[in-house]
Amino acid sequence: MRKLPEFAPKGSQHAGSTGAAAGGIPTQTDMAPSKRQLLTGRAPPPSRLEARWIDAFLEYVTGECRLAANTVAAYQRDIRRFQSWLGSRAVTGLTIADLSDYAAWLHTRELAPASIARHIVALRMYLRYLQLEGVLRENLAELLGSQKLWQRIPQVLSPDLVAQFLAAPRRYDTFAARDRALLELLYATGCRASEVSQLRLRDTHLAERYCLCQGKGNKQRVVPVGVRAVQAIEHYLQTERGTLAAHARGPAPWLLLSRRGQRLRREAIWELVKKYARRAGLPASISPHTLRHSFATHLLAGGADLRQVQELLGHASIATTQIYTHVEQSRLKKVHARFHPRA
Repeated sequence: MRKLPEFAPKGSQHAGSTGAAAGGIPTQTDMAPSKRQLLTGRAPPPSRLEARWIDAFLEYVTGECRLAANTVAAYQRDIRRFQSWLGSRAVTGLTIADLSDYAAWLHTRELAPASIARHIVALRMYLRYLQLEGVLRENLAELLGSQKLWQRIPQVLSPDLVAQFLAAPRRYDTFAARDRALLELLYATGCRASEVSQLRLRDTHLAERYCLCQGKGNKQRVVPVGVRAVQAIEHYLQTERGTLAAHARGPAPWLLLSRRGQRLRREAIWELVKKYARRAGLPASISPHTLRHSFATHLLAGGADLRQVQELLGHASIATTQIYTHVEQSRLKKVHARFHPRA
């Protein structure tokens, strides 16, 4: 890991030494000297210096923490947005009141609660890293509200609405078979859009009805694939994939291909989901994650064990999976309120 320059703007919280940071981040003595390259030269202006801090932080979460590329990219966007809010002020001079104002400012950007939560987590990790490097004495972002304060119950479709949604692709659509296979796969596996995008043909075992999914942190898991999804994928392989692959300039190992024979990117998957949600008359807020939420909730409603759902979703912590128990409870409350004579 690159060691930050021993410089802080006037009036900062810079400290000569600091203990190990909370949350499992190793101390400097735990890290190999080769990973702590000293940045030499005169200290640049704060704006340039903080840009170097951000670059060093991104190298840290990539190399030391081994976060997934999508997570690192999201953290980079979040920290850049934080810098935009920060303006000419120095991060070393911020107070907890300032950070609370930042959280309020995020709300004014009309971000989803989950996005706000991720911004807070990214900021917390960034300031923790600066604390580890001796730039800050304390990480005031730890005092901000926990993710639960920003969390909401995810949107879930009923089984009938899911069936209506999956039937949205029509024969007149340019790549109807591919699009139907995509939607069926998202709901049948509960995979993230990025995971479906990266799914390779060789990792799709239709005869055995499962696929090998590459999740966050490059963790691989086995995910069952239902009969209807298998049928939709087989139809796509027989009718459209060969034509799409013929447009590729080189090998096309991915299961789902674009019109140019390349990997169907996550952004394209989002656009297709939005397109067919509109056609099916569903809310504009529907996204690929809605099918993932519906997958998990329907499994729990059918009697699946929470640990099994955690494994299928690829959650590192069961606490992340537990939100779906709240979804199911909220549905039961609505049923009770509607039908119970003394509700």
